[in-house]
Amino acid sequence: MDAKKQLIMESAKKSFSLFGYKGTTMDQIAKIAGVGKATIYTFFANKEELLHDIIQSLITEMKTVAEKAITEGATPFEKIHGALYEILVFRKEHELLIQLSHEVQQFGSPVTIEAMASIETEVVQFISEHIERAIHNGTMKNCEPKMTAFILFKLYVALVFDWEKQNEPLTDERILKLLQIYFGNFIND
Repeated sequence: MDAKKQLIMESAKKSFSLFGYKGTTMDQIAKIAGVGKATIYTFFANKEELLHDIIQSLITEMKTVAEKAITEGATPFEKIHGALYEILVFRKEHELLIQLSHEVQQFGSPVTIEAMASIETEVVQFISEHIERAIHNGTMKNCEPKMTAFILFKLYVALVFDWEKQNEPLTDERILKLLQIYFGNFIND
């Protein structure tokens, strides 16, 4: 990737993280990057396109984190658990994703809603592909992979984000045990 384009994306990430998508202007991004506003427009048609490219790069990072969390010899659910847990920890700790989540809740702007939805879509697709492989390998019972991935993702969001709003946060191990209790019948012996 072009160094200037990368600099602009990093500067935009910083501005979006600090001020939100709605509160960020192209002038701010140019100032942070130390380039003229016209330079930004040589790479990106508008702020929406810039956010889209940043989200795509974050999705790639999330998939890398998820792949690293999948250990050989683990059961299908241990693999799915490792991937989902690391994806959600990444999402929970990444300043831009935190800011975008807040902005979706506060303003519900179509651009930020679409950005967060694209992340969810990619995560569900990633998990669905792992479920399909487990079904094909005979280590998981037949099910609807995409729907199962969606349910698992939503369950993880609830356990990682929502549960701790009123309760003690759950450990990685406790979440895996819950997953095995609720979905263990999908694993072939």
